[in-house]
Amino acid sequence: MTTWQTIAVLTIVFIGTFTRSAVGFGDALIAMPLLALLGVSIRTATPLIALQGFTISVSILSTAWRSADLKAAWRLVLSSLIGIPFGLLFLKNAPEATVKAVLGLVLVSFGLYNLIVPRLPTLRDDRWAFLFGWIAGVLGGAYNTNGPAVVIYSALRNWSPESFRSTLQSYFLPTAVMVLAGHALAGLWTATVWRLYLYALPCILLAVFLGGRLNRVLSGEQFRKAVYAGLVVMGGLLFF
Repeated sequence: MTTWQTIAVLTIVFIGTFTRSAVGFGDALIAMPLLALLGVSIRTATPLIALQGFTISVSILSTAWRSADLKAAWRLVLSSLIGIPFGLLFLKNAPEATVKAVLGLVLVSFGLYNLIVPRLPTLRDDRWAFLFGWIAGVLGGAYNTNGPAVVIYSALRNWSPESFRSTLQSYFLPTAVMVLAGHALAGLWTATVWRLYLYALPCILLAVFLGGRLNRVLSGEQFRKAVYAGLVVMGGLLFF
């Protein structure tokens, strides 16, 4: 990998990290397509972004764990684990392209609706976490797209920007640990991956700090608009 390619990788990692630190999600959906366009192999990009995601969650929760809704987070994690086997069965019978296209349209529609018209009713009962977590587990087990269902649930709970951001990390951290363990067993932790990660670590920490500053200055309405715009982008990437 040339010096310019390395700089481009670090720039992509910084942008993805800043986005997730500011709104709580979106790093992988931004970084993975851009890294592919740059010519980084999937066997390098996947474990690199997994390490990035783990680092982001740990960094955010180290200072913001008190604002997380841990009751909702553990319900999301538990129900996701239950949903994963159903997702694996689903994988055998449903076409990936069709499911991702439908999911993308749902996200775009949901995001645009909430940007244009008054927002949907707020979910007051955190037992809804079991349903959304199960859906996330099914989608994660089938197509590694567990994030959208959890983000929609978090948006419907109408949490403050800081609580939204930290609760999502409380969900993403355990799943990141499982993903990293799988990558280690699969032999994906190569010297190239670790070298890029060590190069990127200062960029990740800086982006987490700057994104956190932005998260704290956004008003509730500005934050909600950013989340719904992010869902539109996420849906568009899944669709195409």
